[in-house]
Amino acid sequence: MRRTIVNRVLLGLVGAVVLGVGVLVLAGGLDLYRRLGVDPPAWWPLTSPHQPVVSARSRGRWVGSSWWWPTVIGGLSVLVLGMAWWLVAQLRRTGLAHIAVPTPGVGGLRMRVNSRALEEALEHGTAALPEVERAGVRLVRAPGHPRLRGAVRLTPGGDPVGLVEHFEDGPRADAVRSLGLAELPADLRIRVLQEAPAGRRRRSGRRRGQRGHRQLE
Repeated sequence: MRRTIVNRVLLGLVGAVVLGVGVLVLAGGLDLYRRLGVDPPAWWPLTSPHQPVVSARSRGRWVGSSWWWPTVIGGLSVLVLGMAWWLVAQLRRTGLAHIAVPTPGVGGLRMRVNSRALEEALEHGTAALPEVERAGVRLVRAPGHPRLRGAVRLTPGGDPVGLVEHFEDGPRADAVRSLGLAELPADLRIRVLQEAPAGRRRRSGRRRGQRGHRQLE
């Protein structure tokens, strides 16, 4: 799962919680329950404009308990650490935003190619084989030169060797030639799906796969 997907899920959950709390506060503050003739239960929070969001009884309900402050401090500490971890994860980049393209014979000219455009071109080229069900490619940092990391899922009966040859002679070779790079190593992970027996497929509805890993230098 890529970082952008995780961020979208987390932001969606936080947004849903904030939206829900905001709707409850707005409904109570505008006295919508009385105006609409809705009778909320007794434990429902903020049912009228004159009611505080957190009552005095609720605020002091567990303050005298021995477990209250350790729980509050521990919960806030976990929240702060989680937010700090998320912030560090955003600042740390494992991938490359751009890749430098050599310009021999042209002094003072620097050219860069967007890494996502290169990744999409490699993914489309890899997925050209009919037996490729899904292909993903990332451009990552490596000592001395960039490196490709690919994950390919083949349909049942797919040929991993044929896929490696296609990737080596097709998408990767085209990328190296187009960008003018001396080398562009790649780590390619291949998973071949297998059809389960008919009875088992009806019960589980799942397919298992075999995984392989190839390094292309």
